[in-house]
Amino acid sequence: MRAMLRWAHADLRTHRGEGLFLVCATAGIVASLLLATALFGYATNPWQRVFAQSRGAHVWIHTGAAADAGRLAGLDGVTDVSGPYRTASATLESRGARAGVELRAAGEQPPTTGRPLLTSGRWLDPAVPDGVVLESSLARALWAEPGDLLTLPGGSPRTLTVLGVAESAEPRYRPGEHPGTVWALPRALAGEHSGQVVGLLLADQGDTDYAVQRAVTALGAGAVTDVSTWEQARADAQGDTKLLGQILGVFGLGALLAAALAVFGAISTRVRGHLRDISVLKAIGFTPGQVVRVFLVQHLAFAVLGAALAAVLIQFLGSRLPGRLGDAVGVWQGLPGHTAALLGVPVAAVLFIGATTCLAAWRAGRVEPVPVPLAPAAAGGGGLSGPARKALGLRVPAPLVLGWHRAFGRGRRAPATIVRLALPLLLITVALGAWTTIERFDSRPEQVGLAAALTARADERLGDREAQTLLEGNAHIAAAHPGLEVAALVPGQTGTIALRGLGTRDKPYPYTVAEGRPAHGPDEAVAGQGLLDLLGVRVGDWVRITVGGHPQVLHIVGRSIEPENAGRVISTSLDTLRENDPALRPTLYQLQLHPGADPGTVRAELADASAGRLDVHEVTSPADRLSALRGVVAGLIAVLALIGLTELSTAIGGCVRDGERDLLALKAIGLSPRQITAVTVTAIGCTSLAAAVAGTALGVPVANWLIDREGHSSGIGAGIAHAPPLLQLLTLAVAAVLGALALTIVPAARAARRRLADTLSAVA
Repeated sequence: MRAMLRWAHADLRTHRGEGLFLVCATAGIVASLLLATALFGYATNPWQRVFAQSRGAHVWIHTGAAADAGRLAGLDGVTDVSGPYRTASATLESRGARAGVELRAAGEQPPTTGRPLLTSGRWLDPAVPDGVVLESSLARALWAEPGDLLTLPGGSPRTLTVLGVAESAEPRYRPGEHPGTVWALPRALAGEHSGQVVGLLLADQGDTDYAVQRAVTALGAGAVTDVSTWEQARADAQGDTKLLGQILGVFGLGALLAAALAVFGAISTRVRGHLRDISVLKAIGFTPGQVVRVFLVQHLAFAVLGAALAAVLIQFLGSRLPGRLGDAVGVWQGLPGHTAALLGVPVAAVLFIGATTCLAAWRAGRVEPVPVPLAPAAAGGGGLSGPARKALGLRVPAPLVLGWHRAFGRGRRAPATIVRLALPLLLITVALGAWTTIERFDSRPEQVGLAAALTARADERLGDREAQTLLEGNAHIAAAHPGLEVAALVPGQTGTIALRGLGTRDKPYPYTVAEGRPAHGPDEAVAGQGLLDLLGVRVGDWVRITVGGHPQVLHIVGRSIEPENAGRVISTSLDTLRENDPALRPTLYQLQLHPGADPGTVRAELADASAGRLDVHEVTSPADRLSALRGVVAGLIAVLALIGLTELSTAIGGCVRDGERDLLALKAIGLSPRQITAVTVTAIGCTSLAAAVAGTALGVPVANWLIDREGHSSGIGAGIAHAPPLLQLLTLAVAAVLGALALTIVPAARAARRRLADTLSAVA
């Protein structure tokens, strides 16, 4: 045992840099996997906790004011109901912020099913008749706290007092997509009653679609205005946090594979370089198992040290990370499975690296006590190939030809080295593709379904013509597309989707169509990927949906990129919707701005010009919600670069050792030490160039495929991926090659100036 430890210690002193790289790379990989685990837990568990503690309803059904929603309590499979509650749509103002809300009449005591969980303040109090409780996401949007006053504009403006803020398992407030929930006493809705909402608690959550279908049948399709389920609320709560976790997990696993291959290459190269030492160890009594354990323990020590370092850093400093990552780690540390994950992820990573180490170390155990001399072809790569001899005949400098031959004339080892070097570069290219795609949402929003920068809604004091004139009169607005968005029942009446009518046939809204063509004719529409998956239809099919009890048959002629509502959107022109109901009037305006116009400035100008009669919001971009991803991508690139440096140091060491056998011959034919150094540098340069070309060339299609698959699964749809700029790819490849050349010069020059006695010893 003492001899094993002494030999491992001596080997470690010889390869300090390689050991440091392996420790840092392992730490980065394990940290990425732990952060991915934290993000998954953060995405799911907070909503699950609220849903369980509040006895959340599995289905929320919005109906008209005349519907008998109370009869739903008698449906089979319904164990309890929340409500029905009277509702009214309104707009609230606070500190310059405005939000569309649903006022919900509630009792003096919170309900037992679908109970809001107070996070601050108190519940409704009859002593404060104008008191309200805000849902937490709405409170954040309005910058409201208990004790604040909210303005309810209208014909006779009045104020409401915030008594409390509560969490709910229902879908969150999203400007322009979903109104915020405001609980108020019934007297606060006097004269504003416009509908009802009822929550259904089911005996089996798997029967959600069937329960919705029976509820719609019982009430009549014309009475149901909107349906939301617990699955939609959970997906809404998870949002882009789950996406961050998926990206971190994918890159973490890819980096783990790259690190395992780097360890495999390092041990294989070291075995070739230590054949004489291993033979001596066996000659003095070492068994093959002991030789294997020498390499295994050494590299497992690197992996354990890196994994432990990552676990300690995440445990004690993870919650201090900025933004959503820090919040996720803080919440994850309080979850029941935190300790198991904190230990299990590093252990799994170490075991994976250990398994790869065993495969490479097994070769060391097979070395004979008396090493068999390698055949010339195996030792030096054989004679020069035909192209190499022709290149020498054309007076190509000998160091370049010999370096190229050393790089690609070593049988199977050359492709294996190129693959191990190319894998980190491939993953870096994928990371750059993700970065470029996020930047595209900011720089070219019209290409990813965000043609409009602002959404404007007029209140009842502003007519359609006046609103259109006011919007078109702003010099910064290029186009103001009138439209409306309503909830529609899908075929089978198991849920609702968003039906959107924007623009007219004369001035169509510029949807981003990724498949098919834009909608131009009567009854033509484009749909998001989420809707196509939900209904099981394709471009070219006809669909029948129900709006307010009236059927609407549309021909899907294209698939559009839809960043909103998980892609469950079908869009047509306002003219098409008016063919069924000529009395329809626009409820919103999508505003396209001239290049260079600032949305914040235009919003302020419209608010002043309309005297507060226009509610203007900036269109939410996925890039805003994925801002934390930029830091994640930068960290992943650093980890992958460490893995690449580790593999590069292994390749350099192997190339230098292979060159020791040729050193006497190269000196004999008259090459100077500088030329001999150039042979090794050229060999590494050719290898790194081949790896850079392969990694970037394969990385671009892999990045596009992965990003489009993620877009498809999220409902946005394929077609959002954007390859990194060519200049960026060239910079990556050039940096990789130049870095490899710079790291090779010193060891290659040192080997070229070795003494004759040392060279003879190495060859022997």
